[in-house]
Amino acid sequence: MTLLWKLLVLQSLVGCLAETGVLQSPVFSKQPGSIVYPVENVEKNREVVFSCEAQASPRPIYRWKLNGTEIKPGSHYSLSGGNLRISHLNRDQDAGTYQCLAANSFGTIVSREASLTFAYLEHFKTQKRSSVSVREGQGVVLLCGPPPHSGDLVFSWIFNEYPTFVKQDTRRFISQETGNLYIAMVEPSDVGNYTCVVTNTVTKSRVQGPPTPLVLRSDGVMGEYEPKIEVRFPEVVHVAKGSTVKLECFALGNPVPSITWRRTDGVPFPRKVDMRKASGVLEIPYFQQEDAGTYECVAENSRGMNTVKGKLSFYAPPHLTEKPQDVQKLIDDSLVWECKATGKPKPSYRWMKNGENLESTEERVQVINGALSISRLTLSDTGMYQCVAGNKHGEVYSNAELRVIAVAPDFSHSQLKSQTLVKVGGDILIECNPKMSPWGVISWRKGSEPVRETNRVNILESGNLRIWNATKSDSGLYTCVARNQFGVASSTGSLTVKEPTIITSQPNTLDVTVGESVVLPCQVNHDPSLELKFTWFFNEQLIHFGSHGGFFEKVGGHSAGDIMIRNIQLRHVGKYTCAVQTKVDSISIAVDLVVRGPPSPPTSVNVEEITDTTASLSWRPGPDNHSPITAYTIQARTPFSLGWQAVTTVPEVVGGHRLTATVIDLSPWVEYEFRALASNSIGTGEPSKPSKQARTKGTSPKVTPANVSGGGGSRSELVITWEPVPEELQNGPGFGYVVAFRPNGAPGWMQAAVPSAEASRYVFKNESIQPFSPFQVKMGVYNNEGEGPFGPVTTIYSAEEEPGRAPTRVRARSLSASEVEVLWKALPWNASKKRVLGYELKYWVKGGKEDAASVQRTVGNQTSTVIRGLKGSATYYITVRAYNTAGTGPPSSTVNVTTKKPPPSQPPVKVMWNTSNSKIIVNWEQVKALENESEVTGYKVFYKNNRHSSPNIMETNTTSVELALPTDEDYIIQIKPFGEGGEGSSTRQITIPRIPGPNAVGSASKVSTLSALSTIALSFTARTSL
Repeated sequence: MTLLWKLLVLQSLVGCLAETGVLQSPVFSKQPGSIVYPVENVEKNREVVFSCEAQASPRPIYRWKLNGTEIKPGSHYSLSGGNLRISHLNRDQDAGTYQCLAANSFGTIVSREASLTFAYLEHFKTQKRSSVSVREGQGVVLLCGPPPHSGDLVFSWIFNEYPTFVKQDTRRFISQETGNLYIAMVEPSDVGNYTCVVTNTVTKSRVQGPPTPLVLRSDGVMGEYEPKIEVRFPEVVHVAKGSTVKLECFALGNPVPSITWRRTDGVPFPRKVDMRKASGVLEIPYFQQEDAGTYECVAENSRGMNTVKGKLSFYAPPHLTEKPQDVQKLIDDSLVWECKATGKPKPSYRWMKNGENLESTEERVQVINGALSISRLTLSDTGMYQCVAGNKHGEVYSNAELRVIAVAPDFSHSQLKSQTLVKVGGDILIECNPKMSPWGVISWRKGSEPVRETNRVNILESGNLRIWNATKSDSGLYTCVARNQFGVASSTGSLTVKEPTIITSQPNTLDVTVGESVVLPCQVNHDPSLELKFTWFFNEQLIHFGSHGGFFEKVGGHSAGDIMIRNIQLRHVGKYTCAVQTKVDSISIAVDLVVRGPPSPPTSVNVEEITDTTASLSWRPGPDNHSPITAYTIQARTPFSLGWQAVTTVPEVVGGHRLTATVIDLSPWVEYEFRALASNSIGTGEPSKPSKQARTKGTSPKVTPANVSGGGGSRSELVITWEPVPEELQNGPGFGYVVAFRPNGAPGWMQAAVPSAEASRYVFKNESIQPFSPFQVKMGVYNNEGEGPFGPVTTIYSAEEEPGRAPTRVRARSLSASEVEVLWKALPWNASKKRVLGYELKYWVKGGKEDAASVQRTVGNQTSTVIRGLKGSATYYITVRAYNTAGTGPPSSTVNVTTKKPPPSQPPVKVMWNTSNSKIIVNWEQVKALENESEVTGYKVFYKNNRHSSPNIMETNTTSVELALPTDEDYIIQIKPFGEGGEGSSTRQITIPRIPGPNAVGSASKVSTLSALSTIALSFTARTSL
């Protein structure tokens, strides 16, 4: 009992200090690491220090263990804080495994293990070695036999005298595992003394062995032989995750063998793999799980091949993935701490408490798969715990503190609910969850009287109070009283019994049609002191009002949860549930909604049989949506139709009971898709999915080409043209045309087959054809199924001859800088076989080439034309010739003409205007033509009343005009100079504002004033626009 009270006092003290943030259980901030120490330094009286530091409050006390035995500090071992200093090192006494222990009032933790080893390298004991005698071409192994040592070694060989070292290549190899020197094939230059040099990488010391003489035998040269592998790697090599592994392989042989590496599973080497030293070493850095596998070394020469295999096995030291965390528990509580780690092999687990292994001698303490569980916690379970996960490649530690506390009853964080509500006839649980440790006794009072247990009222083992079938008399104040050996506490709350909520609407089934609106009722009687909450569900999914496309709307009042569904659709069919909730109860009612609408699409539309003009269809009905199907409509689509088209069927009206029909009047040899639509008394539903494409059978064609015409072409040709028959009217494959023709009055027909369906032209050429002779022509059609009909006969003329004479009396005159008029005498019109359809003018500028001349044509019996767009002050050459469908006739004699100088390029400037009586007077400055421009002979004034009307034109040979005063709209004015070269550049548009009012013209004084105000240079104030 004394121990219990001491622990209670300690827990109270710890609790108080912990609240101030002063105390802390030990946590390592530094842990010792392994040390390899050179023996040479031991002899110089050096020392080593293992680091150890923990964060803790109170300040931790440190201890150390060597090979599991506690170290007693003295002159040899001393502590500086948590650091262990070892002086006067002794190789035999101090080598081993060290661990640091840090402890304070919360408990003890143990550091990871750290080793101290001593590195050394002794001298070779043998002073002389026997010579090695070999034949030339034979392989040889020179043994190193390193002396006793500790620490990693590096080997090299001296050839004859220092500093000549053996260089490794495809013929010579030094194993860093054994130190031996391998020569694959001895050459005379190899004769000499070989000395093995051993270097300790830790101590940096180096020793040389006795020299080994290599001599050649005199009994001949060794013949060729297959490779013999002398340097082999183990059958199984265990490699740590993230480390670097090196495999050695070397062979003797004559000729010198080549060494290659590969994986037996065929997986190529990643880029990180290094094969060096003439492939004698395979190095794999940063070893990972995917690098594990069987590796093969292949030694090969012209005499044969030899291999050696070995398996690289992946291992990984433990790595914690789930660690226990500090925890505070009440007496009699239960604890479960999970501890998980990865590693290969799979780690095993052990637990430590306060630096000692935790032995689960009690049933309440269990360790299963790394998880520590302690039931019925006591104060003595308080302490520092460590999970240790380990495999043969190492151990990892994780710390956690368990604090077990004792507490008197306390309701400060778990008061009874101030008010608990329940409906009449309902069940209620009033929870009582005080904080106390150990758990004590719970009792209840109603008002001032103890609660008596009955068949309706029960105090549960947990301390909670359960009341079944509540009545109004159960209302009142209830107090929960908690006791243990450390004290007593209570908490009070009220219980109110309310009237239950009842839905007065009756569940039913509603029947509506698509597009209608319906109200779903949800009327209730309830306790007026309680608030109601209505929630609606559609097929058990919550309805979010305001979404769902705006179909759902609340229309109920305070005591009603009615909703309206507007513009009902087929998708709204289903079960609707109204849930009513108050603080004391919740109830619901369901309404089944049946929606009648047009039928759903038929399914499985199939083409059962097809001919050249008919197709037999079948289908399956879709849901009728609560209204019987009365009829089906069939539609078809082809690559040539504009969407889906209704088709004729047999029977003409397909009744709702039928699931087959025959489509008639189809086009032969056309791919069709069909679909069906179902109708009922409400309407026609959506169409089915299309059937698979089906092609009607072929038949001989029935349609002949349209717009048969022709004419033109070259001499002795009859050109016939037509519009190709559309593919959907060709009725089968192998479609083509039959062209039949004969001269007018001839008894028989000539025929020609045109085998291309896309053809639109046929040319018959015969020297006997007279120019412009009439022919009767008719077009027929055919395909692989047979010949079709011929179309009507039409008359087409053969090619005519081009005109045979040139126009005469050709002359030309310049109209302006850019225009020339050309005149000629016409040839006889439509004379014999050489018609004239018009004239062709060719013109080119002086200095240009006739081949690049521009062309302008006239139509009909015209004898003059104007050529526009020419350059000013330029000489042009012009010829005229007649043309018809056969081509052009001979050219006339060439005439030339020079265009006039260009018009003035400068627009009028200094445009001014003023008003006088009922007129506007506009003045401008005379435009002076440049030397290369034609003289100004007058001006054109363009004026209009708005921007969209056509302008009026006034010509003048002065520099002013008078216009009527605008009264309704503004004037828009432009001025251009002109001369014999044409019109020059225009001024910008000038806007002259209208004079407001009907009496714009006033007295002389008013006119004078207006004139004075209006005479303004436009360059300053006139409104202009581009």
